[in-house]
Amino acid sequence: MGRVIAVANQKGGVGKTTTAINLASSFAAAEVNTLLIDCDPQSNASSGLGLVKDPERISTYHLLMGAASAEEALQPTELEQLWIIPSHKNLIGANLELVDGERREFRLRDALAPLRDRFQFIVLDCPPALDLLTLNCLVAADSVLIPMQAEYFALEGISELLDTIERIRAALNPELAIEGVVLTMLDDRTSLAKQVMAELRKYFGDKLCSTSIPRNIRLAEAPSHGKPALLYDVRSRGSESYIRLAKEIIAHYFAQAETASEAETQAVEAPIVEPQPRRERVRLPRRRRGRRRLPRWMIWGRRPRLIGVYIYNDQCNNAQLDLGASLNL
Repeated sequence: MGRVIAVANQKGGVGKTTTAINLASSFAAAEVNTLLIDCDPQSNASSGLGLVKDPERISTYHLLMGAASAEEALQPTELEQLWIIPSHKNLIGANLELVDGERREFRLRDALAPLRDRFQFIVLDCPPALDLLTLNCLVAADSVLIPMQAEYFALEGISELLDTIERIRAALNPELAIEGVVLTMLDDRTSLAKQVMAELRKYFGDKLCSTSIPRNIRLAEAPSHGKPALLYDVRSRGSESYIRLAKEIIAHYFAQAETASEAETQAVEAPIVEPQPRRERVRLPRRRRGRRRLPRWMIWGRRPRLIGVYIYNDQCNNAQLDLGASLNL
């Protein structure tokens, strides 16, 4: 089953669409079947892959409204193993139309269910807002990739996004995980960028991607030609950075899949130990205090090892009997 990755950040201008386009293209270049879904009404991811605006074309709006299936909305791209489901400006009205709809948070999740076995990676380009569109993306996703700039305002915005993710985990999608935080448009020569990187590494730890995306003019020029940076200039710093980011996510994905398969194998091979019934403790009735029975050696007539014994009865209480004298020893 494929992995659904939502590229989300409610702050605009942090490189979400650029990351979604070039990450999906890098997955496809690695010979992995990949699907890019444009969930932003601005439809920049659609135009960034060379699709012209067509109001008659099936888009993400039709998926959310239940007017078409995901299979009918697929559109090919220049890359052989990359498909896209385009967006349209009518998607703005979906926020209002879904308010009273049934299963409004699960519309995208239900629509993508038939395609999860066909594509190994499904990348969702989320709008820059915490509305019903972004909520549908986060409910449908397995993990969230958070692009952000190394600036102070970006740190404020990411705290709100993390709070939203925790609420979605608690109520709608408990399996939602953070794929990672990737720094975009990074200029590592500034002291501010270094301070922000240190704070993010302290807070996120291993979740901060080791690959960062530098500020690169080729990444800004590629959408005007309707191509990902991988096809526009494969030797640019931006293209190489997104290829490294794709390799990092693929390695993480296969490591998780291998760990899960090993856990399943151990669970199957482990012997099933049935719990033993608890033994009830039987309490024997206590012997009534009274006359003591004579020892067996006195009844059988064997030679005693003891010198004397105490016999308690009604006539004699605590009296010592000289056994040696009585038995002529």
